[in-house]
Amino acid sequence: MPARTTLRAVPEAAAEVDLDAAERAASEFLKALGLAIDDEGLQGTPGRMARAYAELFTPREFNLTTFPNDEGYDELVLARDIPVRSVCEHHLLPFSGVAHVGYLPGERIVGLSKLARVVEHFASRPQVQERLTKQVADWLGGQLHPKGVGVVIEAEHSCMTLRGVRAAGSRTVTSALQGILREDGRSRQEFFALTGVHA
Repeated sequence: MPARTTLRAVPEAAAEVDLDAAERAASEFLKALGLAIDDEGLQGTPGRMARAYAELFTPREFNLTTFPNDEGYDELVLARDIPVRSVCEHHLLPFSGVAHVGYLPGERIVGLSKLARVVEHFASRPQVQERLTKQVADWLGGQLHPKGVGVVIEAEHSCMTLRGVRAAGSRTVTSALQGILREDGRSRQEFFALTGVHA
């Protein structure tokens, strides 16, 4: 029988969204930057900003469905190139890329689409990539109790490419490994080889 765990909004998401207040604040913000929000092209921008950020910061609930590992499958399960999009908590500028999420099953296996949903969930708040990578690994480890978990995220940060150093094309790679994937060199090498990331 499948086991279900509902992943709800992360703790920081507990506050109620007030779109009217967000729109007023966006309007003041744009004015403070010297933008004429009465211009035709900008008239609806504060409202669009408020709705866009509310959407970016609202994770969807879902059920993590797990199943007994009746066949005793003990090889790596890997979902590659899961799209990632989040917002840097330091500048509120987007970063995007891909996640590779894998695990060595223990007594239970997980519905594969749920690996992508876990990534999406933790990415739906202002983030730093290092924390996001570890949150996904920790949560899967805590829910599945697998023999090992591996998460790699490769992302381009617009706070680096559009401002500051303006390092266009630069990508940041982070990883979090647990269990056998951390402790055993051959298992770790296999994981990184399958993700296409050079360890």
